[in-house]
Amino acid sequence: MDYKSICDWYTSMAAVFSFDQMPDGTFSEIRIEAMNKAYENHFTSLGLDVPEFYPGIPYRSYFYDINFERTLINAALKDDITYSYVNAHGWWIKGIYLPVSPPESGDSMPVSEPENTGKKTFYISYVLKITTSSDIDDMAEAGDDQIPSIVMKMSIILHKDQDFYHSMQQIVTEIKKITGSKRCAIVPVNTETEMCTYINEEGVNKAYLEKIAAGMKLTPYGAVMNWKDCLDGSNCLIVDTLDIIQERDPVWYHSLCDYSIASIILFEIRYNDRFLGFIWATDFEVEKLDFIKKLLEAATFQIGAVIANYQLISHLEMMSTVDALTSVNNRNAMNRRIDQFISGASKLPDSFGIAYADLNGLKTVNDDDGHEAGDKLLIRGAALLKITFDGYEIYRAGGDEFVVFCPEISETDLDERVSQLRKLTETTNDVSFAVGSILVSGKYDINRAMQEADERMYHDKQEYYRNHPEKDRRKNRRNG
Repeated sequence: MDYKSICDWYTSMAAVFSFDQMPDGTFSEIRIEAMNKAYENHFTSLGLDVPEFYPGIPYRSYFYDINFERTLINAALKDDITYSYVNAHGWWIKGIYLPVSPPESGDSMPVSEPENTGKKTFYISYVLKITTSSDIDDMAEAGDDQIPSIVMKMSIILHKDQDFYHSMQQIVTEIKKITGSKRCAIVPVNTETEMCTYINEEGVNKAYLEKIAAGMKLTPYGAVMNWKDCLDGSNCLIVDTLDIIQERDPVWYHSLCDYSIASIILFEIRYNDRFLGFIWATDFEVEKLDFIKKLLEAATFQIGAVIANYQLISHLEMMSTVDALTSVNNRNAMNRRIDQFISGASKLPDSFGIAYADLNGLKTVNDDDGHEAGDKLLIRGAALLKITFDGYEIYRAGGDEFVVFCPEISETDLDERVSQLRKLTETTNDVSFAVGSILVSGKYDINRAMQEADERMYHDKQEYYRNHPEKDRRKNRRNG
């Protein structure tokens, strides 16, 4: 049989592959028997340093994708047409696997070796099309009869609950049950903030991810991004042994061995070609491997959409409540907090400490050294406030003015923190705060308390400028 002619029938990329099944059930390396010009040009366009083609050249001389190899072998063993649609190496790849007869034979596959060694050789054609965007119809066509109903159930779970983390927790429970996994989690990742969260069937489990990362001597975000590197450009890694992980990432391999993990699912979550995290599972029912892969390829589209939406809403909420320069809460967030107290939506604490901190000399720095220098001064000042009032609510109320709310603080603690802030500023060459604080308890008016703290801060600022008249740009301007 002329495999080159078969490949040339197609205008899409096409090739014919072969491999051997040994008597003990293991498989040889996969070989390329023929390819058309479109497939050959594809490798050339990738800029890969590939050898000159000859019939029977090892596939891994050109590329290495364990998911493709597994699908090709399974299609040949079933002796049936197999359809796939995956997101890998930056593309959406639609592929058709069609078993073909061996050379110079019209018999069906497989073919035994003439010397009757028990080795069987399989031949299969592969036709593929690559696009940069997904297609819902192609995704559905590649699925299993059971998959649409399972994905529909997951979609209902994802959208019926407004609590993002509870929805993810329920989806993990479903995936764990379907895959028969010992452990299962969804790990949303935000590459902009370099944050990640580990959500299992019990909810958010920060400690477990930190434990995994510690075993790899990495931060949680660093460990998760290491998983991404381990995929080697593919969209998933679903393996019944850890051999490939040992080869690609020995550190992670040893970490998995410490937990007695034998098999693993690592499936990338993407939406609109944006990386959003992983589905992670261990010790799954390996006989379901192909079904799991097809299911997760369909399900991750839904999961990715929900994660992307959650991250967008979180970003918008942060933009409306967080000061972009100093990363403390902004005036909008402070006003919202006060409104909650006044309306009764939030109960006033039994005791409430308020500290006003106004950055001295900001206008002088802005006028003399420019606003970039002034911005750096604000950032350094906010950093000292975060150290001093760690655990309490810090707001940037205006240009150089910060307000700190300290619910349920004692008067001694409040005074000590104000004193600590002053001592910290003495260790710097440029940061200085005028501070006014007050502690109220019992029946109190929060607006009146804030006004009192503001007045105390103003008196402190007047004292500062009396001691440093050269810093009072406003007074100097009036005298000029």
